[in-house]
Order: sequence, then structure tokens, then C-alpha cells
Amino acid sequence: MVAKPSPRSYRSPLRAEQVRGTRRAVVAAAHDLFVEHGYAGTTIDAVAERAGVSRKTVFSAVGGKAVLLKLALDRALAGDDEPVAVADRPGVRGEGRETDPRALLHRWASRLAVIESRVARLALVMAAAADGDPEVDKVHQASERGRRGGVRALATRLGEIGGLRQGIDVDHAAAVAGLICEPLGYQRLVVEAGWSLEDYATWMAESVASALLPR
Repeated sequence: MVAKPSPRSYRSPLRAEQVRGTRRAVVAAAHDLFVEHGYAGTTIDAVAERAGVSRKTVFSAVGGKAVLLKLALDRALAGDDEPVAVADRPGVRGEGRETDPRALLHRWASRLAVIESRVARLALVMAAAADGDPEVDKVHQASERGRRGGVRALATRLGEIGGLRQGIDVDHAAAVAGLICEPLGYQRLVVEAGWSLEDYATWMAESVASALLPR
């Protein structure tokens, strides 16, 4: 006789999805509150109220404020909470196969503009809070390492396909591209000046091209 599956085997996938949904709601609430009120102005109680859960659930599902900030940032960078690293996503992998320097810059800038639309304001909140909170500073430093790694990958690929002007090395190229794609640029040009994402992406691509590509 074949044993019947226990009720628990039916409930487990549902329970897992419920836990994931709660975690997603908490992180989304934290992201919005951080952007609206800053890091110091956001409380766990406010996150719980916005997410429609208890204070205890916020801690059990996610953790404290610094963990909330990191997860909110990770989700904004990726655009979802799927366990796939940004570097392994199709857009980034496609850039790694691009052989035309100018086309590479426009692909990179278009992808980055969309990411900045999700993450730039939160990144500025994080940078402002980092000086006064060691835990936030750890998140900030890790984020900056990731950002520098991304622009270095771009600079390295430009070098591989002959896209760097004579006398410009990968370190120089990464520093320039990193400056041009600072979150503050998105804040000034898109949020404050009202540029479209397309205009912002074009500006980034052409600025990097003007600074780095062979004339």
C-alpha cells in the first residue's frame, strides 16, 4: 500500500510562499519609507504598519534596520528577489559578448539607467546615513565595492575590444565611468531636472565615450 502524503507535504510549499510574500512586503515597505523619510526617520514600527504585519514579524521575517536596508538595496539593484546574481543576468552577460565599443556603452548605460531609477535615491539615503551608523557603513561599503566592480568589468571589456584610447588603462577608465554613473547624477538630471531615462542613458554613454574611446 502506498502511503498517503502527510498534510504537511501539501502545506509546506504554501507556507514557504507565504513567508516569501511577507518578506517581500516588509522589504518593499522599508524601501519606500527609507526613500520618503531617510534612514534615521524610518522606524521598525513604521515598516510593520506599512507592510501590514507586526513589529515581531519584521524582525523574524527579515531583521533589523541595517538588514532591511541591505535587502531593499539588493532588490532594487536586481529588480526582483530571485536568487540570481546581477552579473549572471542576461543583460550583463550580453554586454560581455559585445564587440563594438560604442554599442557596448549604450547597452551598459541603458541597463544602468533602469537600475538607477530603482536604486539611486535609496543609495543616497544610505550614503548619508553611513557616517553615523557602523552597520549602515558596512552595507554602503559593500555596495560601493559592487558598483566599482561593475564599472571595472565595463572598462575591462572596453580594453579587450580595443575601446580604450591610447594612454588610458583599465584603472583610469573604471574611475571615469564610475564617476559618470554616480547615483547623484541620476538625482540631479532625472529627479530634479526632469530628464527621461533615455536622455540620461544617452548622456552617460556619450560622456564615457568622449572620455575614453579612441578619437
